[in-house]
Order: sequence, then structure tokens, then C-alpha cells
Amino acid sequence: MSGMGILVTGGCGFIGSNFIRLMLARHPDWRIRNIDKLTYAGRLENAKDFAGNPNYEFVRSNICDKSQVEAAMKDIDWVVHFAAESHVDRSISDHTEFLKSNVEGTCVLLDAASKAGVKKFVHISTDEVYGSIQRGSFKETRLLHPRSPYSASKAAAEMFVHAYRETHGLKTVITRSSNNYGPYQFPEKLIPLFITNLMRGKKVPVYGTGLNVRDWLYVEDNCEGIEAALLKGKDGEIYNIGGGEERTNLEITKMILAALGKPESMIEHVEDRKGHDFRYSLDCSKIKKETGFAPKVKLEEGLKKTVDWYMKNEWWWAPLTDNKHSGGTQ
Repeated sequence: MSGMGILVTGGCGFIGSNFIRLMLARHPDWRIRNIDKLTYAGRLENAKDFAGNPNYEFVRSNICDKSQVEAAMKDIDWVVHFAAESHVDRSISDHTEFLKSNVEGTCVLLDAASKAGVKKFVHISTDEVYGSIQRGSFKETRLLHPRSPYSASKAAAEMFVHAYRETHGLKTVITRSSNNYGPYQFPEKLIPLFITNLMRGKKVPVYGTGLNVRDWLYVEDNCEGIEAALLKGKDGEIYNIGGGEERTNLEITKMILAALGKPESMIEHVEDRKGHDFRYSLDCSKIKKETGFAPKVKLEEGLKKTVDWYMKNEWWWAPLTDNKHSGGTQ
């Protein structure tokens, strides 16, 4: 595996930048090329600490640009595809960019990868493609039932990944992760939005009753799970990656309040999201059995590390808080 060439898409985004950071540290012989068009949530600041690494290369491009994507595939062994529009509220307001980036962009990448003879294509998806579940947990074999334009676009992208494997023989793996949190997450999502609001003395907007349940996964754990799927995942398989930390949004909110020493009077209940999924839950036994991966970071520890990071890195998030953000993806 010496000197492997990896193309990471969306590597200036939240999860992608954390993945590159971890891989450069763990695999000093890997060559990582990052292709990112630098949208509002994809920022060069996310890659600032590793931008000078001799094994790292940045290409500013849209994944829908066929010629630039084909050029970026040169000398690439593996593709790890993070690039996506991911904010549910934005998809409800306007699905256009989600269809273009998440579906068309994925197709452009798959086509270029198959033509370039890429050895493995890892597609990063989400637990939201399953829809909502009242009891039990989703296995990878569950039929998909996306309930927002965002999750529908991710489910559609998955279908194209399967199609390119069957039609063109491209070796593929799909990962579906639960709600990520941690450093470098754009402050429109629940945890960083609430942390930065409270640091500025603003209330935190909780949808409806706040009783919707999510499984929380520290971003570095997700990156390790993706690494396990890349190195040990079987061709054509799908792997759930969850944190095993299910909490209601209200519980998460109160944990953030406690970490920052703020009263519960800072909670502001707002109108619920349209079609708000009640609960996500993943059965992650498959990835543990086949690759040995299991998350390490407990929610209390991960949340403390995340709060500490935002408190120490106001330079990173302060310029972003002038924008009007919604109530956070919950």
C-alpha cells in the first residue's frame, strides 16, 4: 500500500478535512489530492494546518466539471467521496444545489473513476437515507425511505454507485454515518450553532419539543471508520458507522448549556421542521465484524473536546456568525 494516491472530494469541508488530517498523520507515504469548490461550508481555513504537507495537493474545482475531475483522477488509486450539500433545512428551501452536487457530481466522479481504472471508490453517505425509526435500529439491508430532499439526493447518489459497480465493474464501498460533531463543523449544525450562540450570549433554537432522537458520532471516530472501510471493506458492501450515543436534541442542548455554564432559560423552542424525522438509529455490528472498527470517543468526552475547540478557535468561527443560520440540523 506504499505510496497510494488518494483523491478526496470535499476535503475542505468538516468531515473531509478531519479525514485528510488523520490520514496524513497515519499514512505518511500516502499522496492525498483534495478537490473542493470551496462553498460556504468548504473553507481553506479547515486545511490550514496541513496545507504545507508535501504529500498534500489542493485542486479548486467543482465535482460537476467533467474535464477537471478527469484531470484530478490522474495517478489516483482510491477515491473517498465526501463532497455534498448536507444541510436539511437548505434542501427544504431549495433542492436545486442538492440535486446538482449530490447526484450529478457523484455521477461525474463515478464516470471519471471508472475510466481512470481507480481501484476503489468509497462513497460517504448518511443514516438519513433510511428515514425515521421508532424502535430498533437500521441494518444495511433495510429499504431506503428518505424523507427530505437532502436525504433523497444522497439515496439517489447511492443508486448510481451501485449502478457503476454493476455496469462498469468499479469496486465500491458505501458508508452511512450518524450525526457527526467535532472541530471545524460549520455553525449551522446543532452542536456548533448552539456553542457559538451561547458564547455570544444568544439563545439556542430547539425545534418543537426537542424530543427527536439522534445518534452522535465524534468526527474522528467516523474518519477511523471510513479508513477501516477503505482498507478492509469488501467490494460492493455498505457499512453503517454510528457512535452508539443516542440522545434527544433537548438532552444534547442541556449538555452544551452545562458545559458552558449557561442556564436552561437560554433555550428557545421554535416551530418544528417540516417532515422532521423523529429518530435515527444504526446497527453497526457489520463494520465491527468485518473490519474490527468500533467508536472510541464517548459523547461526554467528545462534547467537551468540541466545546474546548470552539472556545479556543474563535478566529475560525467568528467570521461565519454574521450569516443568518437556521435552527440547526437536528
